[in-house]
Amino acid sequence: MGGNWIRREKHSCGGFVMAVAAVIFSCILIGVTGQDGQTMTAEEKFYMVILMIDGRSYDYDYAYPADELMPLSCRGRMPLNCCFVCFEQLLNKLDEFEEAVKKTVQDVRFDNDIVVSVFETNIRVLGGLLGAHVMADVLKQRGERMQWYRDELLHMAKELGYRLLPAFNTTSGLPYPRVNLRYGVVNPLSRTGTESDTCTACAGTMILEFAALSQLSGDPIFEEHARKAMDVLWEKRQRGSDLVGTVINIHNGDWVRRDSGVGAGIDSYYEYLMKAYILLGDKVYLDRFNTHYSAIMKYISQPPLLLNVHMHNPTVNVRSWMDSLLAFFPGLQVLRGDLKPAIETHEMLYQVTKRHNFLPEAFTTEFRVHWGQHPLRPEFAESTYFLYKATGDPYYLKVGQSIVEKLNTHARVPCGFAAVQDVRTGTHEDRMDSFFLAEMFKYLYLLFSEKSQLPINIDDYIFTTEAHLLPVSLSTTQPSCHTNNTEPQAHEDDLFSYSCPSAQTLFPNNPTFAKTIRDSYKYLTGLGRTQQPSPVRGIELPLHDTGLEPVEFLKSMGISLTPLTELVSASLSSASQDSQKGVFKLKLVAEVSQTPEHEEVVPLIVQLISPPFLGRTVLTAGPAKFGMDLTKQEHGVKGSIVKSVPYTACGPIENAVEITGHIALALRGDCMFAAKARRLQEAGATGVIFIDHREGSSSAETPLFQMVGDGEPTDDITVPLVFLFSKEGATLSAALQEHHNVDVLLLPKEKQLGKEKPEKLNIKFRIAKEEFAEGEIESTTIQLVLEQSETDTEGASLTGKNQDTCSSPQKDPESSP
Repeated sequence: MGGNWIRREKHSCGGFVMAVAAVIFSCILIGVTGQDGQTMTAEEKFYMVILMIDGRSYDYDYAYPADELMPLSCRGRMPLNCCFVCFEQLLNKLDEFEEAVKKTVQDVRFDNDIVVSVFETNIRVLGGLLGAHVMADVLKQRGERMQWYRDELLHMAKELGYRLLPAFNTTSGLPYPRVNLRYGVVNPLSRTGTESDTCTACAGTMILEFAALSQLSGDPIFEEHARKAMDVLWEKRQRGSDLVGTVINIHNGDWVRRDSGVGAGIDSYYEYLMKAYILLGDKVYLDRFNTHYSAIMKYISQPPLLLNVHMHNPTVNVRSWMDSLLAFFPGLQVLRGDLKPAIETHEMLYQVTKRHNFLPEAFTTEFRVHWGQHPLRPEFAESTYFLYKATGDPYYLKVGQSIVEKLNTHARVPCGFAAVQDVRTGTHEDRMDSFFLAEMFKYLYLLFSEKSQLPINIDDYIFTTEAHLLPVSLSTTQPSCHTNNTEPQAHEDDLFSYSCPSAQTLFPNNPTFAKTIRDSYKYLTGLGRTQQPSPVRGIELPLHDTGLEPVEFLKSMGISLTPLTELVSASLSSASQDSQKGVFKLKLVAEVSQTPEHEEVVPLIVQLISPPFLGRTVLTAGPAKFGMDLTKQEHGVKGSIVKSVPYTACGPIENAVEITGHIALALRGDCMFAAKARRLQEAGATGVIFIDHREGSSSAETPLFQMVGDGEPTDDITVPLVFLFSKEGATLSAALQEHHNVDVLLLPKEKQLGKEKPEKLNIKFRIAKEEFAEGEIESTTIQLVLEQSETDTEGASLTGKNQDTCSSPQKDPESSP
């Protein structure tokens, strides 16, 4: 067994070498017996671990010294550049850990002309270096090994921290989303600094790593900047709801996207408020977390669901689907001690995995697939681990077992574990993100192990969002910066505001409390039980003195009812019996029909029509849910293409003169599709072609999807918008680079220029009166007549009288034409 490789995020953290210590589980795990009699023996637990790591899945030869492992290609991606993420050696393979530290010190350099994500570099690279330094120092202090170590990893972390600091040079204190490791942000050579927006989590997930770096290095500048960013997000919360939005302007602090939830874009901001208190002992962070948590449970939590709302109008849900990143939230609730909602949401997520094998990247409130990708995210395993440690319920060992078995059945490939491109088809992607090794393996290992088998006391550490370990003793190492203040909050403190009570405190003398809660959601997704019709639901309509009948009153409000014969008749009859002046009781009966698994996506095309292509090059494209509807354009939209500057179109458009009157090319990423479209439309573009930033994606391997807006009205966007995956985008970009003047046609695939159209037939219905013998019932016959279209030369007529006819009795034969 060889080394394990942590990959860089394709579109975030390019150029990082992520050499990792070998992970070999050598300890024998002991069994656990739960209150419901279920057991997992030592052999069963050990087998769960062996399933994950046997063979040469992560051979050193496959990836080193590249940035990432490509598990389908069995090779590394990207050459050696600079950075390394080492995940902590929990597993007693100390020789491999020491060797990995030596390779890091020897091979890794940060002085590289490369643009990286501030957020991803912090949680993956800086966090990894700090966690590895802490572990190396522990081993050195024990006197058994690492005696040569002189804080080299800490010095590297400090250098990297300084290279990230230019991102915080904004008027608000919120960091730029990207920074050049050599040139910073404002330098003309930096190729960044034009961005205006960042996500809440991106700005609010710095405090653990930056504060730990300050505490360990003695330089307070890192914690000061991270704390300032947290202060801004707190000050910019919506004061009425105490919620924050998803995307914020880094210069003026205005909210760009005002939808609020606990998933993508916000998730780790809430996590780091709670964990900053645990790590640093600063009550300010706990007060802020408790304020936000009360708002979350009031508006977003709809047990067992967690649904996004509008931060300014939190009683309104802004979407009917959830993303998989919210699966971390039950684990955070465990840290707060609020076990009941944690159990509820976790059970809902488990039922979704039972239906789809994995958590889809997004799924609807009816637990159907909204976005089918599964990049091996670890958040569900993380919450499973925390719930098991909090409850001791072996049920969660069985959940962990199902995770391991599904990974081995549906994701394991000869050289590792491959991301699932679509849970509906089971197809793979040639990627294995760093969080799979740094988090998934770690949480599963800890789930199936005992404290006595670990080289450290796990309770002395706090997990970062990337599952790196930082010691809680840091709060006594150096005094924290106390430059922020939190005004007294109006919310009432509860049992969990300042303590993490035990299960015995919450559910005294009730060892089956977790099972009792779970049982309510056992058949949530419909698996395992017979569907029962929904009961008729009654409502009361206050009609005052309008004199309107109930149905007419509803019609006046724009509500139409479809009566279902006797049910509605019975309902109205019942209502008339119970009626009083001004108030009618009306039973509404809704007929619920199954919706498709996912909304049909109408494929579009980008057809190159200028010489030398002349319509022969056709690229499959995806549509948008906003902008011009190309299906309603008879001949599509034609134009010459021009690449946007900046290419992401997330800042002011610098080549507006060239863009005017042309179709713009823009790269996906850094900001929302709608924001890009607005900027390019304002610059004069007649259309926009978005190109995927994920390397290697193609329409042949990835299902098309519809681009969605930013949560705000998009009626102002009127230009046509299409989306190309990276392979198709590379074809278009290469054509533009070679020929400079390329004309394209944007239109639905079915209207492709030059495509042979099927012969058309006109279908007519003729109703003829039949002659009947005396005593027979008189009726009419509908004759189906097929005729060639007028463009056909012969104009021949075909009748289908004997083949496609049907009789329809008529009460009034005079009414037949």
